[in-house]
Amino acid sequence: MQSKESAKRLLEFINQSPTCFHTIENVRKALEEEGFMPLTENTEFQLQPEGKYYVIRNGASMIAFQVPREKLKGFHLIASHCDTPCFKVKENPEITVENTYVVLNVEKYGGSILSTWLDRPLSIAGRVIVKKEEGLGSHLVHFEEDLCVIPNLAIHLNREINKGVEYNPQTDMRPLFSSAKEADLKEKIATKLGIQAEDILGTDLFLFSRTQGCFLGKDGEFIGAPRLDDTMCVFSSLQGFLQAENKEYMKVYCVFDHEEVGSRTRQGADSDFLQVTLEKISRAVGGESSLASLLADSFLLSADNGHGLHPNHPEKSDPTNRPVLNGGIVIKYHGNQQYTTDAFTGAVVKAICDRQEIPWQTYHNRSDIPGGSTLGNISISHCSIPSADVGLAQLSMHSAFETAGALDTEYFIRFARAFYESGSHRLV
Repeated sequence: MQSKESAKRLLEFINQSPTCFHTIENVRKALEEEGFMPLTENTEFQLQPEGKYYVIRNGASMIAFQVPREKLKGFHLIASHCDTPCFKVKENPEITVENTYVVLNVEKYGGSILSTWLDRPLSIAGRVIVKKEEGLGSHLVHFEEDLCVIPNLAIHLNREINKGVEYNPQTDMRPLFSSAKEADLKEKIATKLGIQAEDILGTDLFLFSRTQGCFLGKDGEFIGAPRLDDTMCVFSSLQGFLQAENKEYMKVYCVFDHEEVGSRTRQGADSDFLQVTLEKISRAVGGESSLASLLADSFLLSADNGHGLHPNHPEKSDPTNRPVLNGGIVIKYHGNQQYTTDAFTGAVVKAICDRQEIPWQTYHNRSDIPGGSTLGNISISHCSIPSADVGLAQLSMHSAFETAGALDTEYFIRFARAFYESGSHRLV
């Protein structure tokens, strides 16, 4: 029952978090309910023993932490990402077609399975920058209505459609927005926010699927939802972070934007955000210990979902490392270091799971199928920390609707809590 309850709360969180900005805002609210206080990047940190803090960069990335009650020995960090493959709305998006329809000009964000976005209810959400008397302000916008659809071409007009179609993102993926000859998205946003359209100076808007998360399977043993990658790890690690007791190692919760497009941005994992934040913490509470000394006795978990064994294509999985849905924590390995796990750091993860009786499984790509990378190797290129890549098994990664195990959210919450409460992870 508890396992299913955690999955239900995850689905509610996903439904309320259509974009990276909303994800960070919802995490912020959860942190503040537990007494966490905001810090700003343009000042040095003033920290109190056992104080709870968070810092946000550009509304889309966050680092939260709690000061230990005793002398700081090091950091225990979990990092996940809040962005997801989708479509970003371009500037001046309205395109009138045949003096009849208005479609929106959009561009791919990340590597979506394009066909999954067609013929389903879509809407728009994101961030709006507006001018005010005192300067520029920011508003979140979330249209909780079925606003758009990307219509497929009927089989009568494309008889080869079931033999495979290559979709052109400029022409085939434009969402139908209105039947009016003129329709202004900015005006609709202004009405929604109660502001003047001319005060809107910039937008970061995305299409998102309106399909609600649900339980699937004979006994509800699976969950299906948009954005499981990587909101599942964002949510699960947050719950473990909030539940964990505050001990001698500083628990640090990280959520980065732009993982799906390479992380090489101001708020991505390849920025200085983590390094600068840890340097400020070290100066504020590290005493005589340098940051380098603290990092040497720290540990990072890069948390991002992995590919589960596919029921229709088991041949796509590695012959001996085949994680399954509801199989527990996935430990990801890659010989060329697209994942950071090695013999030592993988053993740390296994030992934590074994002590808590949490199931774990291992993942490798097939040797003839290249895989993706994630936050771990990017993060430790800035802060040299022992690291392991972990996640949960899912199907249909980068689809507009993904599938995972209903039990796995609770497994990861328990694992994250145990990791944050653990002691030193050093070879003896």
